[in-house]
Amino acid sequence: MQKALKLKGSKESPEVMFDKEAKVFTISGRSLPEDSFQFYQPVIEWMREYVKDPLPVTELKTHFEYFNSSSIKQLLILFKTIESLMDTGKEVKIVWKYDEEDDLMEIKGKEFKRMLKIPFELEEVSA
Repeated sequence: MQKALKLKGSKESPEVMFDKEAKVFTISGRSLPEDSFQFYQPVIEWMREYVKDPLPVTELKTHFEYFNSSSIKQLLILFKTIESLMDTGKEVKIVWKYDEEDDLMEIKGKEFKRMLKIPFELEEVSA
């Protein structure tokens, strides 16, 4: 079994907690890394390994305050990797949380939902 991936969040990068044993898959905070590819590469690689031997149910929860345009591409790659679990008959879902007054994150969530085939739930969070 692969080790959990735990990345502490900062002003520029989100907190990432991927722990198969604890059945926890979350990304939250701000995503403004100077090099999005470099930041997200270990996250995407971890998920690529996970999809080789996944749990029966995988739910990724996200809650972004903000992200830059270069993060969008990396997030889409991550989401598409998770989406591939649908081909194996596993139950999978993304929960996109956004603050109730954050119209931009709501719009971005709807855009991701349109781009993906995976069950994608938008969840408004009270401030």
